[in-house]
Amino acid sequence: MTIKDFIREALIFSHIDLTKNLKYDRLTKAIMKKHIKNDSNCVDIGCHKGEILSLMIKFSPKGKHYAFEPIPYLFNEIKEKFEDKAKIYPFALSDTNGKTTFQLVKNAPAYSGIKQRKYAIKNPEIEEIEVEMKKLDDVISLKEKIDFIKIDVEGGEFGVLKGAQKIINKDKPIVLFECGRGASEFYGTKPEDIYDFITKEIGMKIFTLQSFIKNNSSMGAKEFQNCFNTGEEYYFVAAPHQNS
Repeated sequence: MTIKDFIREALIFSHIDLTKNLKYDRLTKAIMKKHIKNDSNCVDIGCHKGEILSLMIKFSPKGKHYAFEPIPYLFNEIKEKFEDKAKIYPFALSDTNGKTTFQLVKNAPAYSGIKQRKYAIKNPEIEEIEVEMKKLDDVISLKEKIDFIKIDVEGGEFGVLKGAQKIINKDKPIVLFECGRGASEFYGTKPEDIYDFITKEIGMKIFTLQSFIKNNSSMGAKEFQNCFNTGEEYYFVAAPHQNS
């Protein structure tokens, strides 16, 4: 663990939210700890360096875990680290299968995605690579029960959700997903479309991370649209029912 990672973990443990991302890290860990059981099956989409996958394995040592990371060197790193504990795939996920171009941001890989987006760094160094694109429904057998999914794909989350519709409809897993202006609109995603898809097509409710933990009400369409457009919140929980 680096000094930076140690400080980050210490801040999360102490509930000191110096940034919104630190707050989301803390809340994500709390949600996972409560809802991932000893034998839960989990999916990490946009695995990056494997921080969330590591927690999935920790909280569910008897579960089956799946991770997706299309950046070649990150895929190789997490495969070497986790291949005996999870199935690691080098795919970008969406709602179609085939080859796709992928925008690797070399000086900020966490911003990488299928399409270019707004970047919170100066002079992003972008290398366009080609990766395999899959639907989650075509990778994981529908015979497998999925309990928890995390999606962090820099704007492409709507495609991921549509490509996982069979799994989500069948199992109603808890889904943590990032969504909002600055990334999602570059994929043509409108907040009302993703809200209607989650609440009507797959029969789930949407919560902020904080409201989900505190057992507060789910979000209405206007509240979700406001968060999408203003960035007031950009991490959400889709769940079949109120937190319990």
